[in-house]
Amino acid sequence: MTSFDAPAHGFPSSEFEGRVARAQEIMRRYEFDALLLTTSHNIRYFTGFDSQFWESPTRPWFVVVPAEGKPMAVIPEIGAPEMERTWIDDVRSWPAPQPADDGTSLLTAALAQLPRRFGRVGAELGREMSLRMPVMQFLELRDKLPGLELDNGSPCIWEVRRVKTEGEIARIRFICGIASQAYENLPNLVSQGDSVRDACRRLTIDILNRGADAVPFLPGIAGFDGPNQIVCGPQDKDLEEGDILFIDTGSTYDGYFCDFDRNYAVGKVSDEARRANAAVWDATEAGLAVARPGATVEDVWRAQSEVIEAAGSLGNNVGRMGHGLGLQLTEPPSNMPGDITMLEPGVVLTIEPGMEFAPGHMIVHEENVLITEDGCELLTLRAPRDFWTID
Repeated sequence: MTSFDAPAHGFPSSEFEGRVARAQEIMRRYEFDALLLTTSHNIRYFTGFDSQFWESPTRPWFVVVPAEGKPMAVIPEIGAPEMERTWIDDVRSWPAPQPADDGTSLLTAALAQLPRRFGRVGAELGREMSLRMPVMQFLELRDKLPGLELDNGSPCIWEVRRVKTEGEIARIRFICGIASQAYENLPNLVSQGDSVRDACRRLTIDILNRGADAVPFLPGIAGFDGPNQIVCGPQDKDLEEGDILFIDTGSTYDGYFCDFDRNYAVGKVSDEARRANAAVWDATEAGLAVARPGATVEDVWRAQSEVIEAAGSLGNNVGRMGHGLGLQLTEPPSNMPGDITMLEPGVVLTIEPGMEFAPGHMIVHEENVLITEDGCELLTLRAPRDFWTID
């Protein structure tokens, strides 16, 4: 069995200094004086601050990344002691929750003191992002800052985060490796007659025992000759002869996700399903061959699409065939028509072809890769071309 060494939890200050320096270089191109961050993933990316308290929606949290110098945090008092343990020096807090002024005055003052070159601050207003603050509070903040435009900073933020550092890659590589081993071991833990929920629970425990921090995403679906969807579950359905069990996982280590699936035959399945499974495996190979610097994610999609169309695909309701991966289960870009994002070393991507091979019967494969200087590195342990079998 391949062993995977777990990186230490947490990053040195130099990691965050490098991220901020990269962000500030990119911010100048977008003509922003600062970035205003409110969501857990973006705050963690620039500060290292993490807390299970993000599950509470009561209090807003803010981090400002200026065009020069270190970020500043404007956060509830309850989080100040932990934020002060990070590399952030400027931590301003208030006794939240205070609905009448939940950090608005403190944040207004912090933004107002910024040197203004462009008169623009980038906020999480665009695609695949959201504000973790009340919209009414955001509108009030905008009104309190005349001459300073709060604009869509999402394209800038995603460009900063798209290329992963060596430290980020090490964490993704580790979680991909141990989840791969757990997938391979699942037929030893499950038998016909067990439920899909049983299978998912046992897989989750195995992934955790191998070193994952959490398994926040693990849908499991089974259907005779293939499931009809891949995003809901786990089901209470018992595994029966002729079923195909699909399980997808987004497990995490030190905040970083893997995201890939595996398919299992329960006893004997049809030749049609086996042919479809092999075709989707071949489509994955085609995507892997194209995923290299200089290619676009549309190129990766096209390579996969050509294989499954030749195999007689009736469609693919997923809408794309892969995406970016990192601190979130799914990140830009999307492997789909029209997305011409250029691949470059350090990008982590999923390769995810799928096809409906008969009405209501799907096969989807997924692997995780790192774009390298001359191609791509498979971060997951490659699935077999034929199904693993649950007896």
